[in-house]
Order: sequence, then C-alpha cells, then structure tokens
Amino acid sequence: MDVIKGIEGNNFIVMGRVGMDLFPPNGEGIEDAESYTADMGGSSANIAAGIVKLGGKAALLTRVSDDAVGRFCVKKLQHYGVDSAHVSVQSGEARNSLALYESRVDGHQSVIYRNSAADFEMTVADVEAVDYSQYSALVTAGTVFAAEPSRTAAFRAFELARAAGLPIIFDVDYRPYSWPSAQVAENVLSRAGAMSDVIVGNDDEFGFMAGAKEKGLQKARDLATAGAAIVVYKMGEHGAITLADGEELRTGIYRVTALKPTGAGDSFMAGMLSSIATGHDLKTSVMRGSACAAIVVAKPGCAPAMPYTTDLEEFLSSHAGPTPT
Repeated sequence: MDVIKGIEGNNFIVMGRVGMDLFPPNGEGIEDAESYTADMGGSSANIAAGIVKLGGKAALLTRVSDDAVGRFCVKKLQHYGVDSAHVSVQSGEARNSLALYESRVDGHQSVIYRNSAADFEMTVADVEAVDYSQYSALVTAGTVFAAEPSRTAAFRAFELARAAGLPIIFDVDYRPYSWPSAQVAENVLSRAGAMSDVIVGNDDEFGFMAGAKEKGLQKARDLATAGAAIVVYKMGEHGAITLADGEELRTGIYRVTALKPTGAGDSFMAGMLSSIATGHDLKTSVMRGSACAAIVVAKPGCAPAMPYTTDLEEFLSSHAGPTPT
C-alpha cells in the first residue's frame, strides 16, 4: 500500500465524535461567565473541519443524539463543509458530547460531559454502509475504541478500509475519562496502533501504551519497525520526532502567545495531512502541522480557529521560525 498516495488523494473518511463546545469571552472563568459562544467540537470533527478549511475533502462517520444539540452538530459540520452523509441519528437517552473550556492559559479549566455519549452507539452496520472506495484514506481518533458498540464497529471499519486499499491514520487521543480502565485502554489502543499506517500521539500517550512514559519513544520506534509508515511522537514545547523510512526527523515548534491549550492536536493532524496531500515533503508537512497547532492555540474556539490555507501561509511568512532542534 502506498500510504503517501492515499493521503495525496485528499479525500478522507474521518471516524469519531462531533460535539458542542461552549466557551466564555477571553480571559473569563466558567464560574464567572454570563455568556458563552457555541461552536463545533470533538476531535474527529475538528480534524475533518481543519482538512476542509485547508482545501481537502472530509466526511464524518459517527452518531449524534436525536435532539437540538445533535442537530446543531450536523448543521455545524455542514457549515464547515464536512460531508455529514454518514452521520446517523441515535434515538433514546444518548447525548452528544458537551465541552466547556476557557480562553485563558493561567488557571485554565475544561469541563467535559461524556455521559451516555451518542458517538459510542456507532454500530457495525454504520461502518459497513460506507463505500470506502470513494475515499482515499481513513482517519480516526482513539476515543472511538473506548466503549462498545463503537469499539467493535471501529475495528470493523479498519478491516473494510484496509480491504479497499485505504491507509489508516490513527490519532491516539487518549482520554482516560472515556475508558472503563487503564488496562483496557492500553491493550485496545496498542491493538489499533498495530493496525495503522500513520500514528500520531504525544509522549504521554505513547508512554501509556508502553506502560511507562520513559518507554514511549521506544514504543513509537517499535510501531514504526512493525509496519507503520509514519509515526509522529509529539513532545509539546520540545517539538516532535517523526519516524519514517528508518529515519528519525526532529522538528521544533512555532512559539506564540497562547490563549488556550485546546485544539492543538486536531489542528496538527489536519495541517500535516493536508500538507502531505498538496505535495510537501514529510518534514515540511510536520512543520506546517505545528504551525496550524500554534494558530489554533492563539485563537478562541477549536473548529472556528482552524486556519484556512491563506491563514497558514500568512503565519509562516510572518513568523520568525520554529525553535531549534
């Protein structure tokens, strides 16, 4: 399988959650706020929106609640140009995710509601209804594996994507509150990583899969050796190590005055994939992903903060450059 060729098709089926984000005015705490801005959130939905804003195509595969919040999420997907044809409505008491977070760094608070999450109700029938031959790559965030029936459905989607010749792109995205236990998460995420062609995670996430943070880089190396074409080991302010073709590429970050810590990983993924898709080499694509992450943390919101191509190019032309490695 030519992983780069699949990404260059720039037409992604993205699997995972969409939710509602609520954030108060810049600098205000949640407990003191009298007004909030509502917009789209959820890692997979953010990645899809980021890809579309950078010129690609993306469809979301998930479930939403049969209520006003679910309809809000679908309308926001459509607003950002994300194909919602594979978004199913879940009846009953299941609800979409809700995230409240602050646009401030000092004392930053995020409150996430994931009780009876609608996206965890995604079924094997949902993923089998997708014609994977219409897409060039499958992208997923790890939360889809945290509960049933979504877990079994997600692994089935991996099988179907592989059979259709699509590369599988996996953002580890470990959220402890979504999982029944750390042991289950370690085993399931490691299994998903072993099936993936592109794996992106931070040092904590790779360390978690390895059993200890100090073993995380070796876990990333083992996944690259075992068959993943690209593994990106992110280290926050210390940049990233990208493993591909038997080499390790070290890259820095673009320093900005951060407004919040949220959304960086989703924007990184969208920026890296979109840059590979438009012909940039791997190191340049990782750096452009880092630039997208910097842009998002300096603005309020997640999906609305994702850059368009003109925003990214303007940022790169005006910034002093990345930190040294």
